[in-house]
This record gives sequence, C-alpha cells and structure tokens, in this order.
Amino acid sequence: MLLKTYESNNLLCNTSVNGATSQAGLYAYRGDLVLTEGEIADDAGRRLPPTAVVKQSSVLVKDGKITMCSGIIHDLNKVPEFVERYRHDLAPGVSVLFYIENLSKPLIVDLDGVNMILIPHEEGAAWQTLMDDLRLDKDDFKGQSAEDKVVTMAEALADFKPKYDSLSFNEATAFISEIKREHRGPV
Repeated sequence: MLLKTYESNNLLCNTSVNGATSQAGLYAYRGDLVLTEGEIADDAGRRLPPTAVVKQSSVLVKDGKITMCSGIIHDLNKVPEFVERYRHDLAPGVSVLFYIENLSKPLIVDLDGVNMILIPHEEGAAWQTLMDDLRLDKDDFKGQSAEDKVVTMAEALADFKPKYDSLSFNEATAFISEIKREHRGPV
C-alpha cells in the first residue's frame, strides 16, 4: 500500500488520519507530507526533521495512486518538489489544491502535466479553509469516519472549477510575494 510505503520511508509526519475508508481500495491520510527530507544527522542514518512539507495535507489514494492532495506549502518554489517526489504516484487527473503562503494571486498552474489550483494563504487550518472554499459545512460530514471525510472533501474538490487565471509554473512565479506575519500575543 502506498501510504505504508511513505510511512516506512519517513515521508509522513504529524499524522492525524491514516487508514482505509469504507470504500474498498480507497485510503485516506491527513498530516504533513514531506517534500524535502532533513539532513542525515548521525552514523545510524537518522535524519533531522524535514525542511519542507505540505502542512496539514489531505491525501486520498485509490489503487496505489494519489487521486487527491491538498494542504499548505510555505513557498511557491517548493511546489516543483511535490511534483518531482510524487509524480510517479499521481493518478491521471489528480485533484491538487495547495494554499501557498507567499503567493499574491489565486491561479491554476500546470507543472509538467500536473494541473494544480494554487491559492494564497495567510492563516487558518487547511481543512477548514478548504471546506469554506468548497462550500462544505459540518453537515456534509455528519456520521462519517475521519477517513470517509477525506473522501467527501475529494469529491467536492474534483467538482471545484474556479475561474482563476491559468498559467505555467514559470509565469506563476511572478506572483511570489513577501510573507508578512502579524505578531500576536503578549507584548
């Protein structure tokens, strides 16, 4: 199984859901998906934490192929690492939506044949933001297992057809912005 392979290769971290859905051959994952592994830390081959991840990702796997992936990526320039690392595991017509922290404009981007929806992200949980963008509410998930909730999200994402500009990845890099964070808490 693909997710077990990722797990054994330390490509999954901060896992909250990883298991079979109620549909045969369909598996769901929620957690961080590694883009760039950390450096080897010692002679035993242990690694430092990853340096880039798809934070709070939601992944659906059917017949050993990724059919849906969403989450938050810190830097637009890390998106090619997703395609490079996971290309051979992407199903034809995979639904991909990433919230990008340093993007200034929502776009539809084609990167080496992988079509992705990229949306600027300032704050908030990826799951809740995606629910809002797909116009889903809690009633749409009522009575479902955590794994089946990913299926519901994937079905809605497959039907999501926003009217964003469609660009190549190189053209999309013109919309990289500086990340501005508001500091909160005690002064």
